[in-house]
Amino acid sequence: MSIQTIEDTKVKAFPAKPAAELVAFTAKSRRRIDPLAIAGKVATALVPPAVVIALLLVVWQVACSSPTASLPPPSQVWNEAYDLIAHPFFDNGPQDIGLAWRVLISLQRVAIGFGLAAVVGVAFGALVGQSIWAMRGLDPVFQILRTVPPLAWLPLSLAAFRDSSPSALFVIFITSIWPIIINTAVGVRNIPQDYRNVALILRLNPFEFFVKIMVPAAAPYIFTGLRIGIGLSWLAIVAAEMLTGGVGIGFFIWDAWNSSRLPDIIVALAYIGVTGFCLDRLVAGVGAFVTRGTTAK
Repeated sequence: MSIQTIEDTKVKAFPAKPAAELVAFTAKSRRRIDPLAIAGKVATALVPPAVVIALLLVVWQVACSSPTASLPPPSQVWNEAYDLIAHPFFDNGPQDIGLAWRVLISLQRVAIGFGLAAVVGVAFGALVGQSIWAMRGLDPVFQILRTVPPLAWLPLSLAAFRDSSPSALFVIFITSIWPIIINTAVGVRNIPQDYRNVALILRLNPFEFFVKIMVPAAAPYIFTGLRIGIGLSWLAIVAAEMLTGGVGIGFFIWDAWNSSRLPDIIVALAYIGVTGFCLDRLVAGVGAFVTRGTTAK
């Protein structure tokens, strides 16, 4: 075999990629491992909120530094509540635990109540979205009940369950279920007719239609409702714990108010805000993954 034949064989076995493809591949590889680009994205995400928070702290410090101020400045909060800030996981007994443990206890209740609301809300939303008669009959009821404040349900739940724990779970459930139902119903009603026609052609039974057509098509709407619901559930548990007691973050705020510990309340509010933000980002991330980025972030 001649050298020319060997070279021709190499060319046929390993055809050269076009120059444009090689350039694009190289550029893509560099983008994946470019530390400057990663640092730029991190700075873009972190620097603006950090600057705003710093400005707010300065304004707060200046506004509350007067001896006649009714609220403590950040420096006083840091000095008086340093143990809560620096040691969030201390455990000195059943009622003397760090704020991180209190948040976790509240999150356990939120997980149960919100999980039940998600399951029941998606099921009811699918029913209302599929049936025009269910929409006409149930939608007015949903619109009335969703305007009831969370704490207004607490006396009724205490009378029904006669225990603070299931009462708090009921308040979370009844507060967070309405946006899930409404958004799911809207998503089901907006399923393209072509999808329904395909289901008829394939002769899918109701369960298969729900799993293979309805849920994927309405997923962006469903996760929008779930994001609203998780925020309302976190709001509801904090409010309910103020009245039902226990060791959750809500009861800690009420107990600190009764003891006139304003710095402790401010630190607890920061924990609540950060936890609520993380819950919203978690649901939004799951929604973006499931719906391949079609949900609003």
